[in-house]
Amino acid sequence: MDVQLLVVVDCPNEERAAVILRQALDEVGLAEVQFSTRVVADQAEAEAVGFVGSPTILIDSCDPFAAPARTAGLACRLYLDDAGLSGVPPLAPLRQALKRATEHR
Repeated sequence: MDVQLLVVVDCPNEERAAVILRQALDEVGLAEVQFSTRVVADQAEAEAVGFVGSPTILIDSCDPFAAPARTAGLACRLYLDDAGLSGVPPLAPLRQALKRATEHR
């Protein structure tokens, strides 16, 4: 399984996103899976990888939180969770996305 955390330079949510990603991997039995952090440096790279904001998590090159018609770009990303908007992905849907990815292997 290839898991990446994509961020922009100096993303204020990078550390929290990494903690949540590690927690989700551990909780679904994927403690052995390591993830890489990649800094998206420019618009061309953002478009090439489908980066719609920082932080973005890719699981086997797929963004489990992708919204239709989102434009690639170097920006902060907001996620909707039970408490409202957050700068990091919500844990429960991230766990579900990781479980789905393991089922399709």
